[in-house]
Amino acid sequence: MRNEVEGCAKSAGAVTGAAGGTSAHPKTRRVRFRFGKDGMADKYFVKDDIVYSHFVAGLSAGFPPGEEGFIRSVRRFADHIEDPDLKKRVAGFIGQEAMHGQEHRRLNEKLVELGYQIEWLDREALKQRLIRFEQRLPARVHLAVTAAAEHYTAVLAERTLGTPEIQAVPGDPEVWHLLNWHALEELEHKSVAFDVYRAVGGTERTRILVMAAILALTTPFVTISLAIAMARDPIARRQPLRLIREANSLFRGPLFRGVTRELAKYLRPGFHPDDIDTDALLKEWQMEMFGTEGTLVGHLK
Repeated sequence: MRNEVEGCAKSAGAVTGAAGGTSAHPKTRRVRFRFGKDGMADKYFVKDDIVYSHFVAGLSAGFPPGEEGFIRSVRRFADHIEDPDLKKRVAGFIGQEAMHGQEHRRLNEKLVELGYQIEWLDREALKQRLIRFEQRLPARVHLAVTAAAEHYTAVLAERTLGTPEIQAVPGDPEVWHLLNWHALEELEHKSVAFDVYRAVGGTERTRILVMAAILALTTPFVTISLAIAMARDPIARRQPLRLIREANSLFRGPLFRGVTRELAKYLRPGFHPDDIDTDALLKEWQMEMFGTEGTLVGHLK
């Protein structure tokens, strides 16, 4: 599957281009981050915060298998997409998601070296079980899950890029480059799976019910996952008061404060991801990262 996804990135890159600039078609940028080149010696790489660091590590661990699932959900309808413009957007979506998975896997290898027990999320046996589960789902429901998840990531991406307080959080610079690049591209393709869902006859009822279920499950899943990660970390286990303080800071901080209200916009009948205008933010960060002197121009392959 990994070789297949990397192949998608190459072919989609040929269709959509390689670097920045605004476009209706998501750009597949072939980037290479330099994890560990100048360190990542500190286990708690986000402002020496145990909970925040474990949250980012768990998020990164879940991206590769999750995004492969998103690609599969859209590919199930590849032969049903007739609009040539949407076909190009799908190619860009697949290429971007493939590159995200590839670079997060490289980061995850470094995180495992630092002691994060996250490798189980990307094991082949678990991926095969996920594929079997997807195959039992009606294809449109699987696609509705992807469209809902893309709204989730777009909301978090907008907060990440648009909130100076989040950008000021100290951490490993290359990890932040990865997260900002990922956030930018999530905004670029935020409506692709949604538009495929509509194009193939997905109903409003199913779309809304799927998102309602995901909203109900997310908080318990994140809480339990973080609790398990803390329990497996010998340093964390010895500092329960610190963990309570850091968890309170994370979940009451700018990344999550009031986020349920923004996520719930998706439940409104007739909602479309482009109802949330992120064009100015996109242009700002496309120039910041991939303009003439962009911070990530040297990362392009």
